[in-house]
Amino acid sequence: MSSALASRFRSSPRPASDTGTTAHQSLRLALILIAAFMVVLDFSIVNVALPSIERELAITAATVQWVITGYAIAFGGLLILGGRAADLFGRRRMFIAGLLAFTAASLSGGLAHDPALLIASRVVQGAGAAVVAPAALSLITTSFPEGQSRTRALGMYGATASIGFVAGQVLGGILVQYISWRAVFLVNVPVGLIAAILAPRLLANSRGPATGRKLDIRGAALITTAMAAVVFAVSEADIAGWLSPLILSALIIFVAGTGAFVVAERRHADPLLPADLVARPALRTAGLMNLLLGLWNGGEMLVLSLYLQQVLRDSPLATGLVIAPQGVIGFTAGAFGARLTSRIGIRRVLVLSGTLAAAGFAVLTQVPASGHYSPALTAVMLVGFGTAGTAFGTMVIATTGVAGAEQGIVGGVINTSRQVGAALGAALLPAISAAVSHDAVTATARGTRAAMLAAAVTAAAAALIAWRGGKTARLSPAQVSGSGETPPAAAPRALVA
Repeated sequence: MSSALASRFRSSPRPASDTGTTAHQSLRLALILIAAFMVVLDFSIVNVALPSIERELAITAATVQWVITGYAIAFGGLLILGGRAADLFGRRRMFIAGLLAFTAASLSGGLAHDPALLIASRVVQGAGAAVVAPAALSLITTSFPEGQSRTRALGMYGATASIGFVAGQVLGGILVQYISWRAVFLVNVPVGLIAAILAPRLLANSRGPATGRKLDIRGAALITTAMAAVVFAVSEADIAGWLSPLILSALIIFVAGTGAFVVAERRHADPLLPADLVARPALRTAGLMNLLLGLWNGGEMLVLSLYLQQVLRDSPLATGLVIAPQGVIGFTAGAFGARLTSRIGIRRVLVLSGTLAAAGFAVLTQVPASGHYSPALTAVMLVGFGTAGTAFGTMVIATTGVAGAEQGIVGGVINTSRQVGAALGAALLPAISAAVSHDAVTATARGTRAAMLAAAVTAAAAALIAWRGGKTARLSPAQVSGSGETPPAAAPRALVA
C-alpha cells in the first residue's frame, strides 16, 4: 500500500459521494462485522458441544460448565479495560491483538485433550473477545460520521450480532452432529487469521489524543475484579446456591471492588471512566436497557433450547433450526434500522422493539406440553426483531455526541452491561423454570411458560425505560438519522422523540 493511499485512509471520513472512500468503508465495515460475527457466534456455538465434551474428556457436568463460565468471566471482566486500551493504544492495534489471542486460543481449545487446557483456552478466548468487541464498535463509530451513515453501520453491526448468536445454535448442531465438538473451536482459526491479515490494509489505526494520558492501572484492576466477580456469582449461583459462602464472597468482592473503583476514579487525573461520560443520561439509559436485553436474550436461548430438546424431544440441530427465524428477522431489523429511525425516530424504535419482544414472549407463554412443533414458536421472530432493534438503538444513543477519544470505553460499557445481563438471564430464567417445574434437571412446559413470562416483563420494562427516557431530553434528528454531523461538544442527554 503506498504512503499516499495510507495517508488517505488515515484522514477524516469523506463525503458519501467519494466512491473510493465509500467502497473502502464498505470493505472496512465488512471486516469488522465478520470479526464481530465470530465473537458473538462463540457465545452460543459452544453450548451445543458441552454434552460431547463431557463424554469425550470424561469430566463431570460441573467441570464442563467452566467451559462457559471461564469465557464469561474473562469476557465480562475485561471489556471496560479493553475499551479504554483501544482508545489509548490504537483501535486497529488492539483489534488485531484481540483477534490473534482469540484465534490462538480457539486452536488450543480445538486440540485440547486435557480439561484444564480447554478451560484455560476458553479464558484466553474471552480475554481476546473483550478486546475485539469494544475495538470493533469504536472503529465503526470513529470511521462513520454521526448521521445516517453511522446509524446504518450500527444497524448492520447489531444485525450481525443478532444473527450470529442464533447461528451458533444451528452451526454448532451441524458441526457436533457431523464432525466433532472440536470443530466448533477450529472453525474460528481461518476466519480469525484472515481478518487479522486484512486489518492493517483496511483499517485506520485511529485512537484518541494520548499525549499525557496513561492507562489507569488501579482503576482497571478494580473494575476488572468487580466485573469478574459478579459474572462468576450469577453464572455459578444456580449450581452452588445464592446463599453459599462461595457466591456470597463473590458478591462481596463485587460490591467492595465497585466501591473502591468509584473512590479511585474520583481521585485519578485521567480516570478509566471519565466523570462527564458516566454522567450522560444517554449512556446510563443505554447501559440499563442493554442489561435487560442481555437478561432476556441470554436466558431465553437456554430455556427454549432445553424445552425443545427435553419436552418436544427435538435434536440439537432441529432445535437450532426452530430458533433460527429469530436471528433472520433480527438481521432484517438491524439492516433496516436506520431507515426506520429516519421515519419514526430512535426513541420510538426502542419503544417498538421492547414492546414487540414483550409480545413475542407473551405468546411463548402458551407453548404446549407435547408435540413436535407449535405455532406459538413463531413468536421467536417478534423476539428477534425486538432484540436486534434494542441492541441497535442503544448503540446509537450511547455513541452519538461522544468524542472519538472516548468511543472505545463507551463500547466497553455497553458490552459489559449486556454481558452481565446475559449472565443474570442464564442463571435467573432457568432457575424460574426449575422452581415452577419442581425439577432442577428436566425442563417442563409449565416451567418454560413461567420463564417466558419473566422475559416478557423484562422486555416491557425496557420499552418503558425507552419511553420515559425520551421525555427528559432529545437528540436532533440529524445526529441519529440525518445528514449532518454534530460536534462532540454537543453531547446528547437522552433519546430522540
